Amino acid sequence: MKDFINLKDISSKDLRKIINDAKKRKSARKKLDKLEIDKDAPLKGKLLIQMFEKSSLRTRLSFFLAIRQLGGNVLTLRPDELHLSNGGESIEDTAKILSNFGNIFMLRTNSDKKLEEFKKFLSIPIINGLSPSSHPTQILSDIFTVEEIKKKQISKLQITWIGDSNNVLNSLIAASIKFSFKLNIGCPKNYLPNQKIMSYIKNNKNKIVIYNDPKKAVSGSDVIFSDKVISLNDKVNKNKKLRDFKNFKITNNLMKLCPKAIFLHCLPRGTEVDETVFGSKQSKVWQQAVNRVHVQKSILLYCLGRLR
Repeated sequence: MKDFINLKDISSKDLRKIINDAKKRKSARKKLDKLEIDKDAPLKGKLLIQMFEKSSLRTRLSFFLAIRQLGGNVLTLRPDELHLSNGGESIEDTAKILSNFGNIFMLRTNSDKKLEEFKKFLSIPIINGLSPSSHPTQILSDIFTVEEIKKKQISKLQITWIGDSNNVLNSLIAASIKFSFKLNIGCPKNYLPNQKIMSYIKNNKNKIVIYNDPKKAVSGSDVIFSDKVISLNDKVNKNKKLRDFKNFKITNNLMKLCPKAIFLHCLPRGTEVDETVFGSKQSKVWQQAVNRVHVQKSILLYCLGRLR
């Protein structure tokens, strides 16, 4: 049994195994419809329980299809349906019940502490479907997409992030260290990663460079990543933040500085990218979203000890 909470806590070898397995599984499904089960049905009889404390579209859909294609089933819970949400039941008791009914638990949460508490009391694997500090399933899937399109391992590519320092970037930084790829970060001076992340970067002596000029950040890039500047639960002066990021918008002129680069965005999008860029040939956001199904399948197999 293995948890999937943060990329930094998983070995580079295991992360590469997950991606390689996802590549094989996607290739093997070319003639199968969405709800048809993989021929080996490796998770037949297994139940994924997933719970969302935050809004979700892609993560919800991709895990639903992932477990179904592997031969298992899924139950999706809303926090307001549980005694846990109004303090009527502890995380410990909830975790023990989940462990007795399900085989694996996926949680999207507003609290990193809650994620760790569930891990402590669960006797089944837990997957982080997004927390305030990281979004590991998203970034691992994005690496899969980059390698699929560029047809080479990500370690040989120049990756650039333009935008806010958030949970998605934290996981991208961890991935840069695990997969040893060059990562440029373009953001305003007052929006650098927090001190803990900066120390993590420094201690690992990797190839991460931070720029306060987006044009310098994208120079020579093979992939441009971005995300919403204003997150759903952002407790900031939104007008000020948008002004601060005005020069970091993904425009046609910016993308022209790296004409061979692809553009990726984890969605939902906001004003941080021009419509023309989003709908351009460089944009691969829809392929990126669909690929999450294939990688989630291999993550599930990894957690349950069934990875090929």
